[in-house]
Amino acid sequence: MIAKTPPMGWNSWDCYGAAVTEDIVRANADFMAKHLKQYGWEYVVVDIQWYEPTAENHYYHNFTELCMDEYSRLMPAVNRFPSAEGGKGFAPLAEYVHSLGLKFGIHIMRGIPRQAVHQNAPIKGSTMTAREISAQSSICDWNTDMYGVNCSVEGGQAYYDSLFELYASWGVDFVKVDDICRGYPIAEVEAIAKAIKHCGRDMVLSLSPGPARLDMAEHMKLHANMWRITDDFWDRWDLLYNMFERAEKWCIHSGVTKTHGHWPDADMLPIGPINQVYGRENRTKFTEDEQRTMLTLWCILRSPLMIGGDMTGFDDFTMSLLNNPELIEVLQHTHSAHPLFRKKTEGTETCAWMTTYENGDFCVALFNLGETETEVNAVLPFGEEYTCYDIWNKKEFTVTDGCITETLPKHGAAMYKVTKR
Repeated sequence: MIAKTPPMGWNSWDCYGAAVTEDIVRANADFMAKHLKQYGWEYVVVDIQWYEPTAENHYYHNFTELCMDEYSRLMPAVNRFPSAEGGKGFAPLAEYVHSLGLKFGIHIMRGIPRQAVHQNAPIKGSTMTAREISAQSSICDWNTDMYGVNCSVEGGQAYYDSLFELYASWGVDFVKVDDICRGYPIAEVEAIAKAIKHCGRDMVLSLSPGPARLDMAEHMKLHANMWRITDDFWDRWDLLYNMFERAEKWCIHSGVTKTHGHWPDADMLPIGPINQVYGRENRTKFTEDEQRTMLTLWCILRSPLMIGGDMTGFDDFTMSLLNNPELIEVLQHTHSAHPLFRKKTEGTETCAWMTTYENGDFCVALFNLGETETEVNAVLPFGEEYTCYDIWNKKEFTVTDGCITETLPKHGAAMYKVTKR
């Protein structure tokens, strides 16, 4: 089954934008294999514009020359990914990642390169050309690389089929498709899903950027494995605060079908060293309490977990967010997450969530969303006596009055595995 549990991995965007290079990817893959693989972390994903030779940071060079093969398909820039030389593409890098026991992923933009359309380049497996299958009125409003694809013509599906045939030959395991989730062009979503299905290799399909459309939830669950419920998420408290409302709307859509998992995606984890292309030390602006709150919400929601920081610069605290087996158990082995309450009074705001383990135990999370230290009380709906294991502090205690009480710092969280006595 593809994505039976929410995918866990690393993505290059938060730390390197469009400018990541092969040596950086390999170094992060090495780190993951040595320090995090045993906890379930496995995907190493190269984000946007790996085909752009002059990429420098998180900003794009408009209408720049891109690396492309004879069939209108973008190829890795060999000055940034030397192992791709000679038309090998990402096959050598994927092979290296696989040799570490990990999986390899890439980012692509929806559509066909504008330069292919302007050159009227051929499409593999079709008599139609790039110009004939392009939808030139369908463009991304923040990147100039692509036109949309007209999937109502034969060559449209052939183009996407040729893309994923190429990616399968490289050994790609994960594809993040951008400029597709928010507007949600149904025909292109279905064409991409069909191309993956017939490419001969299992691949996770991730749709970005959000916010995703709730009215398209059932369609996304049929055709994708994960989809962004937010625009780009960065290390700002207001964005984390707003995620609680998004999580409440989307929590009922996490789960599995007979063939694949489908997971609302709260976006990458901006932890550790981020924004590493600007010539100075840039670490997350989230406090330690906010980082615990983020991981607690992501895991109880069962959002995919994609590390955003450069792992080679992680400190002990950052590692403690990622190597907690009891936290990962919540992500991988629970179901039916939902909020218990959200209370706002003068000067305070608290909430609690609950989810159920596969063996019938429960997980309860408490959150202080306010600006001062606050006592949070949760009366649990399944009896008065139970044993609680504090997942963050790794200690056990007994409750006999049916209520968990915890004093939390501002923006703080607590999480418990609850077993009825």
